[in-house]
Amino acid sequence: MTNDMTTGNPAKIIFLFALPILLGSVFQQFYSMADTIIVGRFIDYKALAAVGSTGSMSFLILGFVMGLSSGFAVIVAQRFGAKDEEGVRRSVATSIFLCTITTIIFTTLSMVIARPLLVVMNTPDDIFQEAYTYIMIIFAGTGAIMFYNMASSILRALGDSKTPLYFLIISSILNIILDIVFIVTFKMGVAGAALATVVSQIISVILCVFYMIKHYPILHLTRKDFQLNSTFAWKHLSLGLPMAFQFSITAIGVIILQSSLNLFGSVKIAAFTAASKVEGLVCQGAPTFGVAMANYTGQNLGADNIPRIRKGVVASSFLTLGFSFAASFIVILFAEPLTKLFITDVDPMVLDEIYAGAREYLKMCAIFFPSLFLLFIYRNVLQGIGKSFWPLMGGVIELVIRSIVAFTLPKVIGYTGICLAGPLAWVGACVLLFIAYIVTFRKMHSASPS
Repeated sequence: MTNDMTTGNPAKIIFLFALPILLGSVFQQFYSMADTIIVGRFIDYKALAAVGSTGSMSFLILGFVMGLSSGFAVIVAQRFGAKDEEGVRRSVATSIFLCTITTIIFTTLSMVIARPLLVVMNTPDDIFQEAYTYIMIIFAGTGAIMFYNMASSILRALGDSKTPLYFLIISSILNIILDIVFIVTFKMGVAGAALATVVSQIISVILCVFYMIKHYPILHLTRKDFQLNSTFAWKHLSLGLPMAFQFSITAIGVIILQSSLNLFGSVKIAAFTAASKVEGLVCQGAPTFGVAMANYTGQNLGADNIPRIRKGVVASSFLTLGFSFAASFIVILFAEPLTKLFITDVDPMVLDEIYAGAREYLKMCAIFFPSLFLLFIYRNVLQGIGKSFWPLMGGVIELVIRSIVAFTLPKVIGYTGICLAGPLAWVGACVLLFIAYIVTFRKMHSASPS
């Protein structure tokens, strides 16, 4: 059930590997949208704004732990590409140990800083308590996110992108069912939405682990595999930490942006939240091909086939650009109808303002989608070959540009300045990572021309 990505047509292999990830990501976005739609329609637009206002906080913590576990899986992919089964098992065992320690630390830390961070972010008084309730439950479930992402990343490192899709579908359906039960039936409000997310993730982790034990002999770990080697553990951290910090640095920029957005009030926050969900749905091709290239690159680096990595980058760039143009087309044509899914029972004047704000953000983003999609390719290729410094710097560039735009443009052009912050950050990071990719692979080609 593993998949050797070191032979065969690169474009075909990357596309077939990415397809289940794309389906899973789209499905995940659908259930995330369903989560938001249920909140917006069955509670009110302020509840929608409350949930949306915590998105950057969630990304700060959960993005870190997800980046960390994804970085660990690069070692698994490299060992698998090198046909080193013992190395695969040792890497998985080391990842489990490191993820456990990280979960304990970050669950505690996130729950301590939640309230002060909401205050610093200028969270409006009319949504503050709901935002706090929601994010505390999400943070309490940090371990579920960490270990589900770790299990999925390990399976993908072995070339299996289908199994994580199956468990994601199960989790998504369960999440929607629990949303309806907790919010509509039990009237639990935003707490019900958060609890549904955490419970569904926990069940996904349990199912995924049992499946891996049953169907993957290569992952049957022994006590010997858990003998911690500090050098090997540091090798994992040297890849995982830059990737994790890259996510968190980007998240800090988003938090700064959210702080500026919060000054515009709950109506604009609701508009931005709804639009962000639509953006997340249509842009799933970007992280999908990024994940595919991280695993493709890791396996081929393990096989010492640098020219094949470069062929894969060219193929994936054309594929992802095609998806970016499709995403732009969908957003430009259907921005308002998609936004209308999220909320209806509001004063008509408020509703018009929400729709207008969402439409402006989406059409602004659509122009810059190609840079976002290519950004994920270069970022993950560099990560896959172990050059974690440059993806980290890409995150720094995103932070700097988002922060500068968030502090300046909204004062000059209002809400439009908020809409431009993300797209301009994508362009800056993409340019940096493209240059880093060219320079890095020229050096690697000189060192190993074969």
